[in-house]
Formats: sequence, structure tokens, C-alpha cells
Amino acid sequence: MLRRFTTTTNHNRIARLCISTLKRTISSKVIGIDLGTTNSAVAYIRDANDKKSAVIIESDQGQRTTPSIVAFSRNSSNKTSTGDEYEYSSIVGTLAKRQAIINPENTFFATKRLIGRSFNDEEVQRDIKLMPYKICNVDGKAYLKLSNSNEVKSPSEIASILLKYLKNCSESYLNEPIDKAVITVPAYFNDSQRQATKDAGKLAGLKVLRVVNEPTAAALSFGMDDIKKNSGIIAVYDLGGGTFDISILDIEDGVFEVRATNGDTHLGGEDFDAIIVNHLLDQFIKSNSELDRELICANREIMQRLREAAEKCKIELSHVHETTIKLPFLYDDKHLNITLKESELDGMTLHLINKTIEPVKRALKDSDIEPDDVDDVILVGGMTRMPKIRKTVENLFGKKPNITVNPDETVALGAAIQGGILSGEIKNVLLLDVTPLTLGIETFGGAFAPLIPRNTTVPVTKTEVFSTGVDGQTGVDIKVYQGERGLVRDNKLIGDFKLTGIPPMLKGIPQIFVTFDIDADGIIDVSASEKSSGKEQSITVVPKSGLTEDEINKLIEEANANRSNDNLIRQRLELITKADIMISDTELSFAKYKGLISKDDQYESIVNELKELRFMINKFKENENDLSIDVNIIKKSTDSLQNKAFKLFERVTKAQAAADQKESKK
Repeated sequence: MLRRFTTTTNHNRIARLCISTLKRTISSKVIGIDLGTTNSAVAYIRDANDKKSAVIIESDQGQRTTPSIVAFSRNSSNKTSTGDEYEYSSIVGTLAKRQAIINPENTFFATKRLIGRSFNDEEVQRDIKLMPYKICNVDGKAYLKLSNSNEVKSPSEIASILLKYLKNCSESYLNEPIDKAVITVPAYFNDSQRQATKDAGKLAGLKVLRVVNEPTAAALSFGMDDIKKNSGIIAVYDLGGGTFDISILDIEDGVFEVRATNGDTHLGGEDFDAIIVNHLLDQFIKSNSELDRELICANREIMQRLREAAEKCKIELSHVHETTIKLPFLYDDKHLNITLKESELDGMTLHLINKTIEPVKRALKDSDIEPDDVDDVILVGGMTRMPKIRKTVENLFGKKPNITVNPDETVALGAAIQGGILSGEIKNVLLLDVTPLTLGIETFGGAFAPLIPRNTTVPVTKTEVFSTGVDGQTGVDIKVYQGERGLVRDNKLIGDFKLTGIPPMLKGIPQIFVTFDIDADGIIDVSASEKSSGKEQSITVVPKSGLTEDEINKLIEEANANRSNDNLIRQRLELITKADIMISDTELSFAKYKGLISKDDQYESIVNELKELRFMINKFKENENDLSIDVNIIKKSTDSLQNKAFKLFERVTKAQAAADQKESKK
């Protein structure tokens, strides 16, 4: 067991960082990715008219943000070797979101809340009860299980699929290969969560040059817009889909220095949605008292419909004072139809909003400033559109927040700016970030010996000397913890190793040098050496909740071996999914306006063609891994049918307009 000896050195490497940052040049384009809980975005640095600016990259769906959703569709014709399971293909973003109601158990969303976490974490246990998909325990880590299968996916794998999609969109948009990125994470992410995010980038084929805190990236985007005008002390209040961060920065002459950060890695829009879902359920049961609440909650399709309605309701109440939620045939022949007011939503979620106040106060205290000292408050994250939250922020800081930045895009833009700094495209800008949590080791009696306090500027190196706690001790366990409590049992163990070969001596005599080295990503190297023997050991802290190097390499090898086949299957699946959605939309429109369009001569013919195409698609789904089937037939039929349906509506609309005009002249 270790005893603290004395402090020796504390080498801050800011000067070295300044030099390396300004000298470093990277040849290819570096993209910036905001890997969000609810939505993700990607950006790059564009050089237009000799002025460099960060620009959002649109997805292949033409969207500026992509839902952070990955779904798996069962390939029913291709069973695994066991004979009773199925292989799955992935769908990403908007397409995944649109099919969530019919495939809730294999549609994974908000998995950022699970990344880098242990299965037994309190927050994970809470999500198990809320999510429609299954969260399972794999070697103590939180994993995701596909339905009707023994196949599991780590949250890092889910994130990698999303990152790969954003990478592919970037390559198509920029018409060049992309293999380098800056990825953002919540400021209050611990080492396990940061490392798991870097693992996801590696799995996606990206070299992650830097992991940047989300509020810091937002401040970069804000400050770079007008460096002189936007200088001063900036507070970034970031409430997104799954996390909350508050960061205080000092911006001056192109130097962005983070003074303090705080937050909650399990507080965000998903929690607001859950409260609305419970309210909708309460009202539905109240109107239909004979129904069994547990039975309804067990129906994943019903719960998915309620979640989508809750999210839509929440968004609407950021712009209007009252909205109506209508869900026909929610359960058998029973409908949900209720009205919700903005004031009611404020009351239901006030305890969540109040949970952001204490972290703000702690960050201000750590920065040694008062709210009045803050020059600008920037709002980041979709939840900050909620009027009650904006009012809360105004009361906290005594000034109206700055709402000139786009809360959904500014983090990705800031990540792109950091990429531009690293690639040499943007010069004379320096970012100095901090470590969010105190780092230290376990000493005698289970005490926590802090080496690097929270909010220390990184990169940083810190060395302290310890000694043995027992006579004749020839080895010591170095256990690395992260947290703010006095005893290690109350903090998070993030790594451990053993230093052996110490000569037997009286306790307190050996001098054991323990060094913490934190890089600009917040990733930690720890080393220990004993002076008299020269024995030394070191580790790069591999998080207990992340993937091992072997696991990462195995997944990459499997992906490379199956890349061409997987891409072909994915493209075919996306084509069929788009066709399926088009048919569903057309059928819904036909049903809605049947009284108007059924008189047209082509109506019956088109309806029959819809049925035939639906039959063709269902046959394909049964054999979707059979690459000999020509799906272009479905594409041609879909395009032709879509054109016929459009012309039908056009004819009917013109005929109706002519009839209305004739009627008005009478």
C-alpha cells in the first residue's frame, strides 16, 4: 500500500503546446464532428475568397444534422450457423428514425449516454427501464442486444456506424478521401467515456486528432466569428439531448482558455421526453381506467409512438403556448387526444431545469468570478430553445443569453475550427482546455491522493513521490481514480497496474515516483518508478468500460474483410427502405383523399400497382442477401408509380380548382 511522501514536480506544457500547435501541419482535410445524443453534425473549413470559415456538411438526405440513431434490419433469408438466429444490416439517421415504430427493439438511440459506462452504473440501470431496446451486461460493460439473436453491440460500435456514415457523407460532399477528424464530447465526460469515443472513431476508419469538449468547441465557433468583438469571459450553457455542460472561458487575442467546467453526463432532452411520456400515459390511463398500465408499457411499439409524440410536443411548446397530441388507435380502438400547455411542461420539468443550476454555480466558483463578470452567455443544445430554460439562464447570470449562434450546429463548427488549427488552415489561434475531474491514486487506508485537480489546463504532467506502507514491501498496486471524494470507494477506478521488484526496506524509505501525463484529448498516461532499484512500470489508462485494442483490431479486420459485400447490401437495403417509405406515404395520401381522387380513371390501376410493388418488396425482404436479385426493377417501378401518383393528384387538383371557380361564378 502506498503512502504519500512529498511533492516534487509539476510541469505544465502550455508553452510546448503553443509551439507544436502553430508548427503542426496536416496535409489532408480534417472534419469536425459533433457526435450528439439526439442529433449529430459534421463540418469543415472552407476557403472562400481568401477567407476561411467553418461550414456544415449536408448528409446524403440533404439534412444539416443527422439523427443519432442506428437501426438493424433482420436478413431473414440468411440465418447464422446456429440455424435459429438471423444476421442484421444497419440503417442510419433519418431512415432509421422513420422505421423505429415498427422495429423498436433494434433501433438504438441515445446510446451516447451508455458509451464508456459500466453495466452497474446507476444511470445505466435507470435507462434499462426506459429504453425500448435491451441493454445487457458483457464483462461488466453496458452493451446493446439485438432481438431474437445472441448478437451484441457495444455503444462504441453503434457510434462508429454513425461516424462512418458522417465520414462517407463528407467524402461525397467534398469529393475527396477523409481519414482525420476532431470529435467533440461533453466537457464532463470521464476518461472511460473519452477513450470509448476515440475507439468509435478508430472503428469508423478515422484518425481522431483531438477530442474537444463540446462547450469549448461552441466557444471557438462563437469567438472566431469576430475575435475582437467576442473577446472576454464567456459562459457556455450546453443542454443537449443527453448531457449538460457549463464551461467558463476567457477569450483574448485568439487564445481560448477554459477556466472551469462542470456538468451532468446524464441530464438532457431524453429526460424531458421521458417525463412527457409519463404524463401522456397518465392521461391515457385516466381516460381508460380499465386498461393495465404495465401491459401498455410492455408494448414497445406503443411506447415508441409515445416517445415520438413527446419529442414533437416538446419542440412545439418552444414556439407556441399550447399544443395538442393526437395518437389514433394507440391501444386497440382507443385514441389519445390531449392538450398540453407550455406552463404545464414547465411545471413538470422544473426539477430537471433546476439540476443545471448547481453545476453553473460550481463552475463560477472554480473560475473565481461572479455572474456579473461574465460578458456573454452562449446557449448550446436543442433544449436551450425552451423558453423556461432561457429564463432560468437569464436569472442565473443577470443578463439575457446570446442566441445568435445555432444551438444545433455551433459545436460541429467549432470542432471543424479546431481541425483547421491542427491542419494549419487556421493560424494564430490557441485552445487551452482543462481536465474536468480530479485525478489521483489510492493510498494507505483507501484514501484518495489527488495529483491533478479538476480544471487543470491540459496537456499537463505532474509527478509526486510516495512510499511503502508496510515493512519489507516489494511491490505496490497503483490504482488510478477519477473523482472529487476523499475515499477511493466513492470515486471511479479508471485503471491499475503493479510495480514490483522493490528492494525490501522499512516502510517509508523507498521513494516511488508516480507521474500523471494528460494529453490534449484528456487521455491519461501513468508511470511509476522506484529510485534505488530503477524499476519502472507505466500504462496508458485503458478504461474499464471501453474496448480493448484486440477487440478494436478484430472489429476493423472483420469490417475490412466484408466491406464490399456489406456496402452492396447496405445500398440495396437503403434503396428498398426508401421505396417502402414512398409506398407508405402514397398509400396514406390515397386513404386520406380517397373521396376526392377515387373518381379518376387511373385510380384503381395505380392502387393495384401499389399492391404489386408492395408484394415485390416483401419478396425481396425475404431474400435481401441474395445479390443476384436485381433491385433496379423495384427502383424503376417505384419511380414510375411515384410519377403516376403525382400526375393523378395534379389532375384532381386542377379539376377541383376549375369546379370551385365555376361554382363561384354562379
